[in-house]
Amino acid sequence: MYASPDAIGFVPQPLYSLHTGGVVGLEILPRPGQPVLRELFDAARRERRLPETDIALAARAAETASEIDRTFPLHLNISAPTVTAPEAVFGPLLDVLAESGRRPREVVLEVGPPFSRVRPAELLDGLRRLGDHGFRIALDGVGHADLPAAVLTAAPVSEIKLDRGMVRGLPEDAASVAFVEALLHFTARTNSRLVATGVTTPTHLDAVRRLGVRVAQGELFAATAEGSPVAPLPAHTLPDPEEPAVRGTVVAPRVRDFLSSACTLPEGATCDDVRTTLIGADAPTGVVGVDADNRPQWTVDRTRFLAAVTGQYGHALHAKRPASRLADKPPHVIDADAPALELLELVADADWGRGADDVVVVDNEGRCAGIVLVTDVVRGMAEVKIEEAAALNPLTRLPGSDTIARDVERRIDRHEPFVTAWLDVDAFKAVNDTVGFAAGDDLIRALGRTLTDLAARLPRMTVGHVGGDDFLIVCDVDEISTVAAALLDSVWSADGMAVTVSLATLVCATSSIGSYPEASRLLAPLKKRAKAVPGSSWVLGRPGSDHVDVLRGLPGYSLPDPRREDRSGGATHDLEAHTGTLAV
Repeated sequence: MYASPDAIGFVPQPLYSLHTGGVVGLEILPRPGQPVLRELFDAARRERRLPETDIALAARAAETASEIDRTFPLHLNISAPTVTAPEAVFGPLLDVLAESGRRPREVVLEVGPPFSRVRPAELLDGLRRLGDHGFRIALDGVGHADLPAAVLTAAPVSEIKLDRGMVRGLPEDAASVAFVEALLHFTARTNSRLVATGVTTPTHLDAVRRLGVRVAQGELFAATAEGSPVAPLPAHTLPDPEEPAVRGTVVAPRVRDFLSSACTLPEGATCDDVRTTLIGADAPTGVVGVDADNRPQWTVDRTRFLAAVTGQYGHALHAKRPASRLADKPPHVIDADAPALELLELVADADWGRGADDVVVVDNEGRCAGIVLVTDVVRGMAEVKIEEAAALNPLTRLPGSDTIARDVERRIDRHEPFVTAWLDVDAFKAVNDTVGFAAGDDLIRALGRTLTDLAARLPRMTVGHVGGDDFLIVCDVDEISTVAAALLDSVWSADGMAVTVSLATLVCATSSIGSYPEASRLLAPLKKRAKAVPGSSWVLGRPGSDHVDVLRGLPGYSLPDPRREDRSGGATHDLEAHTGTLAV
């Protein structure tokens, strides 16, 4: 026999948002320095009971957390080989969760090494099975563990946990910095989240935050708990409000990011069938009745249904009759690829008071793809909104350069022609030195409002405030003349001091440019050229050409109104016709 998991002690370690300082999860870890833990695993290996021991420890950790605030997702650790074990092995963990009132959807299973002892296909199948139970999945030790790239790219994960060894190399080690940046790009594209583990010093904390990592945990935060594992970080550990915001990539989630497996029954199921399902071991929150094509026909909420069938005479009245008589028509059905915000708007706009019910999710053919819980979406959207707010410029409430970069890269990927532009104030330092910083801030706010209004009017325009008096713009080719007219025909001043602005534009035809960094590099000399032209100026260039068109700023030149009609035939007199320079 080997030592019991009951002999192992556990401690909670919070995961913190690096923008708000609030707790966003609780990982339950074995207390360090326990010799019995090694003995337990050595004995389990000898007796070939590693998966059973792994799950027993996870169940013991869940028991330890039963008295902790359930507002936060619970993080439990298992090894990769355990993921491929038969489903019966997970029974003790599911039992503990049921006894403590936690659903699998409230638990993140952190899957760690050894990965090399498991076939990738079997590991992916196991991860999908756990996802079908409702568990969220995190991959642990990324950057140190033997994790195949094929698993990383195909696994249905919500979080990737950066190995503490990589964090120790920050910020001096260039390779570690590059690796973290690559993972940030990966998580942005896959709608997952990167977590920095093993943060032990303020230097580590500052490094991961400046790189754009959103969540961290480690020994550095141990002293902040103040007797409570859910205490927020103290204010001195958070970013300085005057410090430029971290320009991390924020991706708006979609409904499928919160998707859980639906418990379904044939639409002709009886009330007894539904009752048996609802009181089973998995205890689903509800049941969806589907037709032969798996299209949802009705839904049952667990609480309301059981109240109806277990009350006085309830079983006799309903047991053998169709469940549809106690069911609701699906009040909310939404496509899996719809933005999560659309789901919240759907719930808010409906005349329906059941915000805690499951929302049925369908694929593009109307078949049941799963369910989401409104509370999960609210939590996820709140986090995204916090991230977005942290990335906005405090003066203009406009996003930074990452928003422009994503739009440029998207247009390049789709082979779309577009214009990217750089706007700034001429001699802005002189403005601040002459009329003061407050007047300069008012001028920047005015420019920001004008750009915001333009972006609301022009459906394909994106604008960003990258700091100081610098703004970036991306729009369609036929929109740039409207943008230029609004900016250059306005009279700008700061506390009575006349001000001019410069607009540098780069017209990018289909496939003429390869990346956002290339566009940024080509804009730099155009900006210098624009600022060399007297007055409010506008210059235009193209990739691969040294020719620069000066469209505004020459003596006597007047920018045509793109909306003005000529006298001959009512045709629009637009800038493209006037200059002949914007055709792509």
